[in-house]
Amino acid sequence: MARSFTKQERENIKKNLQDACKQSWTQYGYKKTSVDELCKQGGISKGAFYLFFESKEALFCEVLCSVQEQICNTALEVIKNHQNKYGVAEALKFIYREYDKNNFLYKSDSTDFTILMNKLSEEQAKKIEESNNMSQQLFLSQPHLKLKVDADLAISVIYSLIMNIKNKDILPHNHMETFDFMVDHLIDSLYE
Repeated sequence: MARSFTKQERENIKKNLQDACKQSWTQYGYKKTSVDELCKQGGISKGAFYLFFESKEALFCEVLCSVQEQICNTALEVIKNHQNKYGVAEALKFIYREYDKNNFLYKSDSTDFTILMNKLSEEQAKKIEESNNMSQQLFLSQPHLKLKVDADLAISVIYSLIMNIKNKDILPHNHMETFDFMVDHLIDSLYE
């Protein structure tokens, strides 16, 4: 007979599974992260795993969307607290540092990520796409900010800046300082 969990136990187990997934995904990737290992870290049986998530992919989708949402919400708070282009610069620096901690956020062109995306349901893939769009709107929908350039160009520049994290290991200088320098010098060209 399956063991039932209290509401608090369910919340704790679900959070433990999400944390274990995030850590393993960052360290090993999607394919090398096993449900067995996640269950071991979460302190549950493999059968109990499916009481919380319908599949490994459902857990990964939830983790990705949750991390992106947390990053966007914090970046939005930074922008709201500093309602000018310098608030955007600080938000970008925050986002870059979060990407540095969570490499699965920027390895979307890897075989590992493609395998995950191919296994997602249509609904899960749509959820990830909506999560990605949320971050774009962060830099375009602030009434107190006015762009100096076309919106598509601004988003392309911002995306390019953040995706420079892929080059962090080959840069001759500290990648955080390099990113901060680029943001500090480009922000005046993007926003009034």
